[in-house]
Order: sequence, then structure tokens, then C-alpha cells
Amino acid sequence: MRHTKGFVIRIFLFSALLLYLGGDLFLFNGPLRKRIQRGLPDSPESIAAAKAQGVVARVLHLPILDSQLERATRERLWLRGKKLEDLTPNQRRVERLAALEDLIDHQLLRVKVKHNATELPVSEAEIDEALKRLAARFESRDAMQKELAAEGIDSEKELRLRLGGRLQQQKYVESRIAPEIAVTEEEARAWYESHAKELARPERIEARHIFLSTLGHDAAAARATLQTALGDLTAKRKDFPTLAAKLSGDPRTKQAGGNLGWLTRDRLPADFATPLFSLPLNQPSLIRTKLGWHLVEVTARKPAEARSFEDARDEVMAAMEAVKRRDATRRFRAALRFQEGRYIRVFADMIPE
Repeated sequence: MRHTKGFVIRIFLFSALLLYLGGDLFLFNGPLRKRIQRGLPDSPESIAAAKAQGVVARVLHLPILDSQLERATRERLWLRGKKLEDLTPNQRRVERLAALEDLIDHQLLRVKVKHNATELPVSEAEIDEALKRLAARFESRDAMQKELAAEGIDSEKELRLRLGGRLQQQKYVESRIAPEIAVTEEEARAWYESHAKELARPERIEARHIFLSTLGHDAAAARATLQTALGDLTAKRKDFPTLAAKLSGDPRTKQAGGNLGWLTRDRLPADFATPLFSLPLNQPSLIRTKLGWHLVEVTARKPAEARSFEDARDEVMAAMEAVKRRDATRRFRAALRFQEGRYIRVFADMIPE
């Protein structure tokens, strides 16, 4: 069988192409091999390109950017009343690593929830409630909108979508850990028996005060004003509510007769609690704290008392359930990390101090 000239040429060209491809892929680092390498997520070329774009980690092949990490870190600190600029370089890195852990878990859960979305419906009422809780964290609506804009959320629709997604994640985790967080009556009673002293009601007092700050003010003048007020009380020329409304610098209590309500030692600063709890009933006195001068009066007292299991039951059950939920959530997140570990890549050198 004789081959035509065109057939021979095609065979030759095809063979040459195969030889070139083989050389490009296996013998020398040619354009095709480089292109393929750039497409592989764990290749040096792909990693270099990702880092150049600010990627600090990849989860299930999805990027986490340095800008996302910075916002998440600042939010974590903001919730605790702290700022990134106030930390040392080592503390900043620790906070960023912790925020990255949360972002990785969030990314994993987002993918899982996406595949189970129909099982996890979120109502508009639930989103409304979440929106109220979010708004309560800000001083004003403008402050909230400014913060949301920094997060890339420029409309209420987008915000509601994100809140709905967060709620779906919570429901997803809850559905997986539910069997582990139930607290039995026997468990609660056993815990109560071993913590009965801690559950006892501490000594409590009911008190009222008239407060004058000495921060930036004349301490001697503040004391003199309250000393005069004390004389008016002792001589019964004026009553406590009238003096509180007129003199007190505490806006939360001045219109309520200076009433502080029922107090326990552990809820008060030591320099206020110690002298306050030592006062006899119905004897107005002056107390100096680091904040200022107080004209105080203890109006009632209740001694420490034990609590029965029936009285403390709901509190014990709630506390134990909270601990179980926390521990079960940690185990679930760790298991999810282990399961998807091969798809998690952190670029530690991209995390600044």
C-alpha cells in the first residue's frame, strides 16, 4: 500500500508535534508546561500569583484575602473594646491568626450550607431580629452604615442576605451537634451537688447615691457640696430624692432618687464595694472612690443564703447546655477541618505583624 505525499507530511507533522509536547511537558519547562503549572492551585506559579493578589489562605480553592482578614481582625477586637493599633506586633499577629481561623471555618461552613440550604430555612422575622441585635452594637445608624460600607455591604438587601447566611450556618452547626448538648436531670443535679456553694446567693444590699465626679473637677468642692447635702439629710431639711435630682452627676439614677437597686460585691469596684457594704442601714455617709465622691445610703440588706436545686435548676441547665454547646461546636469545627484539611492552604508569610 502506497502512501500519498500529503499523508506522509501529516504523519511527520503529527510526530513532530508529539515530540514537542513531550519535550515541553517533560524535558524542558516550555510555555505549555508553565501554563498548566499556573493552573494547578498548589504549584509555585499559582501560589506566587495568589500571593500577588493578596491571598492569605485558600479554602476549597476559594481565596481569603488580606483585606478580609484585616476587617475580621478589627471586628474581633472591636467586640472586646480594643484596637489593633494598641497591640504589640506579636499580639497583632496572634489576633490575625485567630481571625483567620474563624474565616476558614466560615468558608467551610458556607460551602456545606450551600449544599444543604433547603434543609435550613431562615424566616424574615429571624433576619429582622438579627438586624436589631446588630444595630444595638452601634451608637447610631450612620455609624453602622459606615462600618458596613467598610465591609463592602452597600445595601440593606446585601446585609440581610449576609445575616441570613450566618443564621443558616448556625442552624447547620446546631443540627449536627444537637444530640450532644442535651442536659439530663441527673447531670444537672450531680453538677448542683458539687457546686452548691458557688450557686448560693451572696450578700446583697439595696442602696442609693448622689455622685459628683472628681475627674477634671475640684475634689474639695465636690466633697463640700455633698457634706452640705449630708447635713440637710441629717437635719431632715431635704430628702434624698430631691437632693439626687438636684446634685447628682449620675444621669442613670438622679431622676430615680439616686436608687442603685440591689447590689452584690462582685458587681462593684473594690474601692466602692468595701466601704459601701460596711455601712449600717439608713445612715447616709460620704465615700471617696477613684471616680469621685458619693453620698450613699444603704436602705436594705439580705444575707447570703443557700439555694435549692429546684430554685437553681434552670440556671444550672442553661449553664451546662452552654458549656456542652461550646465544646461540641469546637469538636465539630475540628472534625470539619480534619475532613477538608487537604483543601485548606494557609500562606503564613502573608500574615503581617
